[in-house]
Amino acid sequence: MLSSELQHKIDFKTKPLGALGHLEHLAHKIGMVQKTTSPQLLNPHMVVFAADHGIATAGVSAYPQEVTYQMVMNFLGGGAAINVFCRQNGIKIKVVDAGVNFDFPEGLNLVDKKVRKSSRNILEEPAMTSEEYQQALKNGKSVVSEIAGKGCNIIGFGEMGIGNTSASSLMMSKLFDIPITNCIGRGTGLNDHQLQSKIHILTQAIEKYPSEMTEDEIAMTFGGLEIVQMIGAIEEAYHYNMLIMVDGFIATVAVATVWKKNPEILNNCIFCHVSNENAHPQLLGLMREQAILNLNLRLGEGTGCALAYPIIQSAVNFLNEMSSFEGAQVSNKD
Repeated sequence: MLSSELQHKIDFKTKPLGALGHLEHLAHKIGMVQKTTSPQLLNPHMVVFAADHGIATAGVSAYPQEVTYQMVMNFLGGGAAINVFCRQNGIKIKVVDAGVNFDFPEGLNLVDKKVRKSSRNILEEPAMTSEEYQQALKNGKSVVSEIAGKGCNIIGFGEMGIGNTSASSLMMSKLFDIPITNCIGRGTGLNDHQLQSKIHILTQAIEKYPSEMTEDEIAMTFGGLEIVQMIGAIEEAYHYNMLIMVDGFIATVAVATVWKKNPEILNNCIFCHVSNENAHPQLLGLMREQAILNLNLRLGEGTGCALAYPIIQSAVNFLNEMSSFEGAQVSNKD
């Protein structure tokens, strides 16, 4: 009933049928999530999870590991791209230390959810123990639970962690049984030689572990602490029936991990952009999802979510504010 009521409201706006394209699908989706024909976006939040990766020491990134904590300081200082776009669009931002290999000074506006300093090097051992994995999930959930208590009904997740496209490529390969070479991209901007080295290193890593693994085992073995906290955060956002803005490749891998266990998660997810990371379009296709934007982004941080937010708001606004043929006394087609 609600679905047909929403569709009628959309179809009878003063426009040709379907003329607002993807915005119409967005409006319908948001209405269905909120169970109303007059949805609202309340107190939007962006959470950026940061952590280091043991595999970064093997040289899979164009940048050194210390860039992770340096960028966290940049987030806290308000100088990163995600800060700029969140300010522009009225989105509150929280930065979470999920496992950065650094001792941050006291008094920072940083959410301390550090499980350990960096995940372990997966060339030698799983990224985290079962206990650390469960703690990371719990920490991610607790961040969202607190935000939900402030009346937020739309949330986006970003990440920062040198080496995390490698972790995500490994997770994607295992989740979907795809050759690792098809899941690897240039990450922070690797040249051809560095890319071949990354492929060699990740092939070594994936061959070290069993071929059959559960979703939780995959995330525990190959994931980063920021990715696992994001998985917990996504699960908790769904629990609170929030709209979940999904950023790029890494965030989409986190969603895919949840989706494998709970396909209903996609009802609440809005995929904000398709990134310039090699495997991201393929991953979206596997979940039969379409992203709002294609701007060749490959930054992470949640930037795609913040950039897409005004479009999501536009979908809600046209549904609530645009005249209908009946109301505006405009003639509809026969």
